[in-house]
Amino acid sequence: MTPRHRAEEFRRFLNLVERSVPEGLEIHVVLDNSSTHKTPQIRRWLKGHPHFTFHFTPTYSSWLNLVERWFAELTTKWIRRGSHRSVPDLVASIRTWIANWNDEPRPYVWHEEADEILDGLAVYCQRINDPGH
Repeated sequence: MTPRHRAEEFRRFLNLVERSVPEGLEIHVVLDNSSTHKTPQIRRWLKGHPHFTFHFTPTYSSWLNLVERWFAELTTKWIRRGSHRSVPDLVASIRTWIANWNDEPRPYVWHEEADEILDGLAVYCQRINDPGH
């Protein structure tokens, strides 16, 4: 958790990951399409660290929706119910939530089959492409 989300903070995060992972392992990082992840500074860093591979999720991807669902749960069940008098207090509270969650993690699971999701998407696309819309 950082107060700002710039390329500099992201580079520091990547350095932390590198220090934490045993040498000789490939590191695959799944990212959203934030411009922070694609700056010249980060591209230079990536060239100097060929054992890192970035994988960018498609915009509106289902995987990212599940991550956003987790943050929504954090917000509604923890942050909004708490009282935070300062940013450090809020950060400590979020870290408590994460620790509690990790003690008994509950994965988010899609309840529809891929074909059902694609059929729904096809109906939606047809509707918005209809000239009468």
